[in-house]
Amino acid sequence: MKLDNLKILVAIVAITLLLFPLVTFTTGPLRGGLGFLFVIFFPGYTLLSAIFPRRDDIGGIERLSLSFGLSIAVVPFIGLILNYTPWGIKPYPILIFITLFIIAASAVGWSRQRKLSPEYRFSVTFGAGSSNWVGMTKLNRGLSVFLVIAILAALGSIGYAIAMPEQSGPFTEFYIMGPEGKAEDYPKQVVLGEAGNVVIGVVNHEQRPTMYRVKITIDGIQDSELDAGTLAPEEKYERRVSFIPQMCGEQQRVEFWLYKNGEARPYYEEPLYFYIDVFPPP
Repeated sequence: MKLDNLKILVAIVAITLLLFPLVTFTTGPLRGGLGFLFVIFFPGYTLLSAIFPRRDDIGGIERLSLSFGLSIAVVPFIGLILNYTPWGIKPYPILIFITLFIIAASAVGWSRQRKLSPEYRFSVTFGAGSSNWVGMTKLNRGLSVFLVIAILAALGSIGYAIAMPEQSGPFTEFYIMGPEGKAEDYPKQVVLGEAGNVVIGVVNHEQRPTMYRVKITIDGIQDSELDAGTLAPEEKYERRVSFIPQMCGEQQRVEFWLYKNGEARPYYEEPLYFYIDVFPPP
């Protein structure tokens, strides 16, 4: 039985629109199962349909194999682009942009195949008869076996990750961002007497209420100290803070030390830091 790829692309868009709310509002193993095709197969398959709409452009086995490979390449690329947008790398923006990518690639593939005569359009042949296997070349047989093993291995890995999640020990997440709340554009040049600004973040993964404070030093001289208060488990503290250098000079190291529960020793052996050049006022 042959199925026109035009119908497959329409079905993929329909399934994607159905899976989007299901993946969004479910958790645990159900989300992992529903999201498998949404993330691992649909982006690559629709992109290949847009690039290679003709039946003889690429073989069926190669198309199926490349669909998984391209999906693995496309999704991280979407995440990389989102990292430089106000939305950042977060679940909902990623799901929205993957959905938009699938719809756009499907639309391009549908349009390009629509312009071809039916005999030149790519179609999927369903059948598990021995004649199909006998008619394959050795290369296609090898690719078929490799593809089945790869899919089973991927499914097994995902199933194991869902069933046996990694149990990490208690820890605290500590980070600094630029003034706009991104992991970039840190202050590089500051005028003497004026303030430089960053965003400090602390997330409590200690599994119990924990008190935090942050000490800011410039070239080993304490500039200020920030009391982040007591955070409940999984609670996040994020605040814009300022530091004011007291002397001119290049490559002054601005350090951020994290302390918890009133301890005299820093939580981390090494601070978060960056360098600034301090110039006299005009």
